[in-house]
Amino acid sequence: MKRFVIGLLVTDEAGALTRISGMFARRSFNIESLTVGVTEKPGVSRMTIVMMGDDSARDQIIRQLSKIHSVREIKEMHPESSVNRELIIIKVKTTSETRSEIIDAVTVFRNSIIDYHKDALSIEVTGDGNKLNAFIDLMADYGILEICRTGLISVDRGTTTLKDSGYIPEH
Repeated sequence: MKRFVIGLLVTDEAGALTRISGMFARRSFNIESLTVGVTEKPGVSRMTIVMMGDDSARDQIIRQLSKIHSVREIKEMHPESSVNRELIIIKVKTTSETRSEIIDAVTVFRNSIIDYHKDALSIEVTGDGNKLNAFIDLMADYGILEICRTGLISVDRGTTTLKDSGYIPEH
């Protein structure tokens, strides 16, 4: 089993996300993570889907995605030619004794404290999954109160982009 990252440009319309996630469910493929957001082009959204499977599963998913009306572009985002990041907001219990240790860890990991309370700190962490997991492991000893984690986002390195050709498949 391999991990695949697929970038999509989709027409921003009601039901697009449902059609895409439903296609995965109908074929019994699990989505490891899914992120969706606006792009620089009005009416077009960008999706990043992470899935596990073999090459055959990846090829089948890409073929099936190309049949969905609102899907405009599809590209596998290879790790060697793309930049991948996630974001977490983690709320950690603090005491007067542990606060400075936690703040030191935030500094070492180049994170940001986004909310300060006498009994808790909310910390923003961005990076690859390994960095996020390492920070979560470190904070577990202090008492994690809550974690909110985005899915992966991915962009090609250099000037290569996931271009919107404007093509919408006929159905």
